[in-house]
Amino acid sequence: MIDNATLLIGIAFSSASLMIALLIGWLNSRHERYLVHGAAGIGLIVVAVAIMGFRNGRYELVHTLLPFTLILTGLSLVYSGSRLFRNPSAILTPAIVVGAVSVPAMAAPFLLGYSGLGTIALNVFAGLFMVLCAREYWVSRKEGVVAMSTNAFIYTLTAISFFSCAAVLTIEQDWVLTSPADNWAEDFNSIMTLVGLTGIGAITLTLHHARAARRHRLEANTDELTGVLNRRALFQRFRDNDVVPGLAVIMFDLDHFKQINDRKGHAYGDMVLQRFADVLLGELGHTDTIARVGGEEFCAVLPGRDWEAARQLAERVRKALADLRLSIGNQDEVATVSAGMATGGAEEHFGSLLSRADAALYKAKESGRNQVHVAPVRLVA
Repeated sequence: MIDNATLLIGIAFSSASLMIALLIGWLNSRHERYLVHGAAGIGLIVVAVAIMGFRNGRYELVHTLLPFTLILTGLSLVYSGSRLFRNPSAILTPAIVVGAVSVPAMAAPFLLGYSGLGTIALNVFAGLFMVLCAREYWVSRKEGVVAMSTNAFIYTLTAISFFSCAAVLTIEQDWVLTSPADNWAEDFNSIMTLVGLTGIGAITLTLHHARAARRHRLEANTDELTGVLNRRALFQRFRDNDVVPGLAVIMFDLDHFKQINDRKGHAYGDMVLQRFADVLLGELGHTDTIARVGGEEFCAVLPGRDWEAARQLAERVRKALADLRLSIGNQDEVATVSAGMATGGAEEHFGSLLSRADAALYKAKESGRNQVHVAPVRLVA
């Protein structure tokens, strides 16, 4: 068996490596607060393990109270990091409360001379922190079932190892210790801590990079101003030569948009675009596709909608924007939208369907704007 001192050295180096990796990740993604919480927590644990490594078998206050306080404080930061990993806007009160309770509950027995009881308290609270971290990953396992479940499992095993240390001391009634505990539970705990740090760190960083990649793909496919898809994303989903029978396409164009910018300013024009995108998001379903394809031009792709259902939706969108009463500069003029709609014929390609919807939009603009024009149903390609 590897002696406990060697395991402590392994834990220290593994922790330090993980801390550096988390810090590098945070420097590249400053908005990911869970990385800096995790790095700070691991950093405190590294300092604690270093102090414990120099105690040479002694178990006096200076070799126990300080490192154990650092460990519990570090674990509270690891727990807060786990909460932020699951939800960036998570409330950190639970981590603060458990951390604030754990330190005095551990320190009091040491100060009263019951070092064994203080060590039991340390292990119980450390195990509790591990269980709480496991819960955060288990709850968010939909993001990545295998990775999240594995993290939760490792945290749970590490919690069991801490609880085992507390159980052995309790069963043996070691209320006062004059040297570090030396039993199978301590060896199990040291091994699990070493394996846990390595495994959890590797999985967490993998999940972080996967999130970053998804975010970059989303940013590349999203219109920055309105939050809907951009033109590039639309044509990645629907290629010109895709056959689209039963698909409805609606082209929207905000009326007199140049006048809005000229009279009210570009900031106001941007607000109108955002409000119209909100109207689209509110009226369309989760299976529909919304994209901004030009300055003031939007496209809605509706699968499984017949001619009448698509027409009614376009009318609802048109009316909803007019009801917002967004001024375009003159007293009685409000922002409106024109729409052109087409439904896919048998064996019709998406490019053809889009062209027919665009032609219908042109007719709606030509006929006086603020109306929906529907292209004739096409029965053959």
